[in-house]
Amino acid sequence: MSAGTPLDPARFADLLVGYCLDVKEGEEVLVRATTLAEPLLLEIQRAVLERDAWPLLRVELPGSTAAHYEHARDVHLDGFAEVSYAEAKKAHCQIAIQAPENTRALVGIDPERLARAARARKPVRDQIMKKRWCTTLWPTQANAQQAGMNLGAFQAFVARALFLDQPDPVRSWGELRAFQAGLVERLECAKELRIQKSGTDLRLGVGGRTWVNSDGRRNMPSGEVFTGPHERSATGRIQFDVPSSPAGVEVSGVTPSFATARSSQGRPSAATHICSGRWPPTTARAGSARSGSARTSASSSRSGRFSSTKRSAARCTWRSGVRTPKRAGGTSPPCTGT
Repeated sequence: MSAGTPLDPARFADLLVGYCLDVKEGEEVLVRATTLAEPLLLEIQRAVLERDAWPLLRVELPGSTAAHYEHARDVHLDGFAEVSYAEAKKAHCQIAIQAPENTRALVGIDPERLARAARARKPVRDQIMKKRWCTTLWPTQANAQQAGMNLGAFQAFVARALFLDQPDPVRSWGELRAFQAGLVERLECAKELRIQKSGTDLRLGVGGRTWVNSDGRRNMPSGEVFTGPHERSATGRIQFDVPSSPAGVEVSGVTPSFATARSSQGRPSAATHICSGRWPPTTARAGSARSGSARTSASSSRSGRFSSTKRSAARCTWRSGVRTPKRAGGTSPPCTGT
């Protein structure tokens, strides 16, 4: 596939319905997206029907999410529609497709309103997480612009990330999974991670935690292995210099430091008001060292069927309160160092 070639929605849908979710006859499949993902939605509907299953398309109008939070009353922020819980409980699997019209649509919304709704909908999310699920994206002008690319180039970029530029994407994902299994085997015996670079020297305890091989089945595309370090084990300092945009607010240069394993402080940033409202005080307060998820990612450039790794980098992402206990009956290979 050459640069600028549009992303093939039919092959994409077959990958999601087949490789990611393995939809079976008679299953009910929830599919959530905006109208901007119409080409992919129609192909997912086709792919699910071909498996004698039931596609349940839940399609949002662009701008409807921001309008909901703008006009929602207390009953909407502190509860949820019963039918949404029933759907999450009854459906066998779900595909969530990010296809934004505006990546900054929620900038003007009070973060506390977003936090209240997120906390209230936890029972619905819990039901979804019990089932098979997959989250992905469909290229739009908005996320292409955020990536600093035109739409055609961004579509081609996404296609390569999905392995849809390869003759057999499922085989390519299998080869990546096998490569990452070797990383998991190497990391399972580690007791501590130390991340060092300019502005960063951070230690995280990971002994006894499970490393997960993220092979695209749940987050598509993916390509990493990750775990959850012990919540109060972080010591040192880390600098995040890759921009992110929680709730549409661009954030960069965040430098939290952990003087002890039980206290932390960070330089104020544009996301302070969002983060302070997004999680309950027990997990988001200053002084909490719930350091979330440690991931080791391979940055690569691909030739042929599969990506050849050129460099690897350890990175951390904040995932408050996530625990990944050691695999039952698991064994660890010999290991030296941290």
